[in-house]
Amino acid sequence: MSSSSCPPSSLQAADTPVQARWSGVFAMTLTAFALVASEFMPVSLLTPIAQDLGVSEGLAGQAISVSGAFAVLTSLGIARLAGQLPRKTLLLWLTALMLVSGPVIALAPNYPVYMAGRVLIGISIGGFWSMSAAAAIRLVPPHEVPRALAVFNGGNALATVVAAPLGSYLGALIGWRGAFLCLAPVALLALLWQAVSLPAMRPAVRHTAPTHPLALLATPLVALGMAGVSLLFMGQFTLFTYLRPFLESETRVQVQTLSLILLAIGVAGFIGTTLIGRLLRRSFYGTLVFIPLLMAVIALVLVACGHHVLPVSLLLALWGLVATAAPVGWWSWVARTLPQDAEAGGGLMVALVQLAIGLGSTLGGLLFDHGGHHLTFFASAGVLLAAALLAALTARQDRGPSSNERTNS
Repeated sequence: MSSSSCPPSSLQAADTPVQARWSGVFAMTLTAFALVASEFMPVSLLTPIAQDLGVSEGLAGQAISVSGAFAVLTSLGIARLAGQLPRKTLLLWLTALMLVSGPVIALAPNYPVYMAGRVLIGISIGGFWSMSAAAAIRLVPPHEVPRALAVFNGGNALATVVAAPLGSYLGALIGWRGAFLCLAPVALLALLWQAVSLPAMRPAVRHTAPTHPLALLATPLVALGMAGVSLLFMGQFTLFTYLRPFLESETRVQVQTLSLILLAIGVAGFIGTTLIGRLLRRSFYGTLVFIPLLMAVIALVLVACGHHVLPVSLLLALWGLVATAAPVGWWSWVARTLPQDAEAGGGLMVALVQLAIGLGSTLGGLLFDHGGHHLTFFASAGVLLAAALLAALTARQDRGPSSNERTNS
């Protein structure tokens, strides 16, 4: 499916390789792992962070919001700001910011310094994910690009599996500050590995102005789809950011049980990423609609049975199974909807998803501080139902006459 309403990107890889540079791919994968682990480490450490810094759990949860906000700003502007800077140099600087952010957060004497460290990780996240698809094109031949992107996503999925339970475990063992310090060696290894394995990746000469990501929203299909994926992430993180306080205050689990529940969520999510491809092939839009519907139901049932450990654990494992796999479906949607503008489309989705994560965390924090987990989970369910509706409307728009015209053009 090609879009005549969205101009093709004029940026082509200047040095598309004949042979694959898999060492560079794996270096990028390790970076993705460290980024995702850094981004969501506060989820499993929210309570001790809040206690140590003398703020509410809602304020501590805004660490996710601020990193998301700066990721949005970075993803929308980094390509133009970087200009003709070699992409290897850019990626190394972004990874260095991640390396610095860990110690800044771990050694923060107060809440503002803690949030400053989160700003650094937000800039790194937005820049890295905006450049990731373009980097894959430079590292492997065209027919290997899907496989390289799958490897990148493997780092993401692996971090999802281990970050929360490992953070919870390390937090209990060496404190939340020690847990953040443990990310620094991983970031350093990623930086060194990229330095020795990545080619320069100089940008190609542009003959026309590149498509601005926001310009893609003029296409109704793109606007509906981006709204759908945004509400999916907003609904997810309205609930997920405040999962630990819910489990400790409502389900009343101890740290060991908490770590096991978080591990179950991660393992289920990893399994979900391996299974969703089959579901997408059977019913592409059906899967995109079903996932937020199921998550909304889970959020509502959690309110009803929050006191019981076993049902809560099973429900959260099911949540992890579908929530972690959902981005795979929406990245596939970007590839099939904007095949000639995948770079701009990817940058737009990174920006909107990070904005949605920040809004969801903010909404969840406000509701959690003022009304407890009941309001937070009800709000999450409402947003997820809206996400399912928008996914259905996206499917309808994609199957309409305008879509057929684009396909035939």
